[in-house]
Amino acid sequence: MPFQKKKIQFVFVIYWVLLGYIIAALVFWFISLNKQNAQMTTYKIERLSIISATYIVDLQRIQADDKRKLAQYIGEGATFLGLILAGAIFIFRAVRRQLRETKEQQNFMMAITHELKTPIAVTKLNLETLQKRALTEQQKDRLIHTSLIEANRLDDLCNNLLLSSQLESKAYRMVLEEINGTSLLEEVMVEFMQRYPDLVIHKNLQPECFMMADNFLLKMVMHNLLDNVVKYAGKQPINVELVEEGNKYLIKIMDAGPGIPDAEKLKIFDKFYRVGNAATKTAKGTGLGLHLCRRVVETHKGTINVGDAEGGGSIFTIAIPKV
Repeated sequence: MPFQKKKIQFVFVIYWVLLGYIIAALVFWFISLNKQNAQMTTYKIERLSIISATYIVDLQRIQADDKRKLAQYIGEGATFLGLILAGAIFIFRAVRRQLRETKEQQNFMMAITHELKTPIAVTKLNLETLQKRALTEQQKDRLIHTSLIEANRLDDLCNNLLLSSQLESKAYRMVLEEINGTSLLEEVMVEFMQRYPDLVIHKNLQPECFMMADNFLLKMVMHNLLDNVVKYAGKQPINVELVEEGNKYLIKIMDAGPGIPDAEKLKIFDKFYRVGNAATKTAKGTGLGLHLCRRVVETHKGTINVGDAEGGGSIFTIAIPKV
């Protein structure tokens, strides 16, 4: 990695040196042409005869031609300089963006490798333990429960990767239907409480909240948000609300965790972004979950944002239009 960084720095040095050389050449070209034009103007004036009846007219014509050529050189030079600078800025930004995306993808691959290997390794170890050892029913249930949790993690990860690829290529076709948001949230919360028996979820759901949405996508959004809360806020109580406000429904998920710094609040919805250094994260995750949440909510003509909950923690708010 240090070698690659030095290589990139060397390329940028060469880039700026070449850009400086091009600009210097352009300035030299302007000075040379302007000097040549001044010499030609002087030569033409010296050849004029002072006693000629047309001396004044010829002198004015020569001076006007000199000014016209100077304006021409300035205009052409400014145009070329503008094009060169615009092209240089465009290339610099494109390369910098590509390098940033490459770094994000490298961090993503590191994270996803860990995310894929961990549940497989845990499940494999649990199955080998069940196969080779005589265990009590309680021990068997605990190993099976742990394996199911890891299998669900793997399933969620595969769904996120597949959906991200489909959304990027615009291959996913939404199936909009009238769904009961209250029932959907109830179902998701039951699944999470089965996955995490010690997790406490307080709910305040307005009954019979119907909205036009893709059932699979909206369910995935709730899974990702709750999973994000569990990863970063731990097993602390979670509050889930579904209320009506005007012509939309608000889904609020509040936790009592450490919260999110103000500088990170807008960035957490970016693709591959994770709070802090993604390459050294100990928390599970790939940086795809919240990005997919925003993409999905926006495709439903809704909004999603994060704020600070009263007493500490974070609150994610989703606004979905009513039917």
